[in-house]
Amino acid sequence: MIKINHQEQPIIIVNNLVFGYEKKLILQGISFSLNRGERVALLGKTGAGKSTLLDNLIGLKLPQQGEIMIEDLKVENSNLNQIRKKIGFAFQNPEHQLFMPTILEDVMFGLLNYQISPQKAKEKARFLLAEFDLIEYENRSAHELSGGQKRLAALAGILALDPSILILDEPTNGLDPAWRKKLAQILLNLSVEVILIASHDLHWIRKITARGLILDQGKIQVDQPLSELFKQEKTLEKYRLFLDW
Repeated sequence: MIKINHQEQPIIIVNNLVFGYEKKLILQGISFSLNRGERVALLGKTGAGKSTLLDNLIGLKLPQQGEIMIEDLKVENSNLNQIRKKIGFAFQNPEHQLFMPTILEDVMFGLLNYQISPQKAKEKARFLLAEFDLIEYENRSAHELSGGQKRLAALAGILALDPSILILDEPTNGLDPAWRKKLAQILLNLSVEVILIASHDLHWIRKITARGLILDQGKIQVDQPLSELFKQEKTLEKYRLFLDW
């Protein structure tokens, strides 16, 4: 299990983050940090604001108050290109990231945008597809793949760019047990510096992460090692998180 050491230099710092829509605040003064080597679960009931928080971390939305630092870069318009080179982000729906005629081209897309030669981009894309057991589907479109295959193809496209930070939004949605296991094995073997995963899948998330943040009423209400948190059924139920369902 990964040890949590809050004395290390944080990779991500969120300080008094506030964000809302019109008169409704979604995030109300959120503060936390993530250190190198951490694998962290972002937990909370539907509508708690988990996706909104992740969108702020990658600059799809910008803080209205407070600040976010990603490896010493403040999340603001002038830094977004640099920040997005550091972060690999997987949306809830993998089809939002798969739009080319074939999944091989999908995985190559980001590499080509960063001026990698077509030959090297193809070599790296095919290597990742092989690692994810998708090489036989390289010339198929995403529409021809299963839900699990789409998720892995989208993840391959993200990892092709060698991000130092990986952020996943509900990555097991719609996956059967075999695909959930495959995804877990891949994530456990990654060498990225930080992984943050928003998930309702408590049994799966406890196999991947070591620390849990519970978001509720716009704030981080709990920040504990999962080994301790998952012994506290009353705390989990208070925030509508149920281990047995």
